[in-house]
Amino acid sequence: MLSTVFPNTEYFQVKKKNGVSQAEMMAGYLGGSAFQTVIDNPVTAYRQLIQQFAKGDKGEAVDPKISRQEANKVFKRNPVGASLSGLAPRLVGVGFKRIPKFGFLLGISYFMDNKEGKVGLVAATGASIASAPFINPIRMIEKQQRAEFKATGVPKPIMEILKESATKNFKPLFRGTLPLMGHSLASATTGLVGQPQLQKWINSKINESNLGIGQFAANLLSSAAVSPIYILMTNPLSRLEVIMQTNSIKGKSISLGEAIGTVVQDSKEFGLRGVFRGQGIGIAKAIVSLSMFHQGRIWCTEYFRAKNERLGRIPM
Repeated sequence: MLSTVFPNTEYFQVKKKNGVSQAEMMAGYLGGSAFQTVIDNPVTAYRQLIQQFAKGDKGEAVDPKISRQEANKVFKRNPVGASLSGLAPRLVGVGFKRIPKFGFLLGISYFMDNKEGKVGLVAATGASIASAPFINPIRMIEKQQRAEFKATGVPKPIMEILKESATKNFKPLFRGTLPLMGHSLASATTGLVGQPQLQKWINSKINESNLGIGQFAANLLSSAAVSPIYILMTNPLSRLEVIMQTNSIKGKSISLGEAIGTVVQDSKEFGLRGVFRGQGIGIAKAIVSLSMFHQGRIWCTEYFRAKNERLGRIPM
């Protein structure tokens, strides 16, 4: 245990306020993220397929209804494979993506709390920008796997994706970084900052009214309330990511301007349905993702708090 090797390190010292250390709080975030990743992967895969089928074989825009039908065909042909597609890099990404993001978020929050007593938007903004270069390669690999699955029914091996990227000095792994920064910021402000505050408010109202609804139900309610806002903020950005990151690594990269042009053209032909492809499933995904992440985080944090109480580690 690192806490026994570095007993005087403040990062491992249990805080009286919440009964856990910074290290245990980080572990709680990572545990919640892993739990969320496993539960929401089928919805994530389905949503990406809908967005990938936005274009036909000749590059023409496809009606959103047809996109859903094509995505349904892929899942019906191999439901298990489709549901698990991209899961391996996502689970690896719990470390590679979440440690930088949560590390920056908790680190900035820690210092802001010490100096000004304010935590929230500043920490979320800093974490979103600083962590994007670490997160983007994992998201690129994840989307490349599903792009191959769409065409062949078999996810593309991770090593093959890395070898193709190596021939171009790994630059393809950073496609879509700018949309990701916006996506990450929206995720942090609504999911990491807004949802817990809303859940706390809902819990207080439930306690006042004696409705007898538990913490998990309050979690679902707050996630359901935040999710539409989250989707309105992130869905267009997610579309840009999919356009830029699902194009073959061997081919010419798609610039941010070209990706925006594709979405604009889609909107001209199909209106808001073209812009918000996969929005319905996106809201369902957001509710599941936010709820499972925070519930997993809460379970992990409660485990660490109970352990610290049992071992007498919480300061008096």
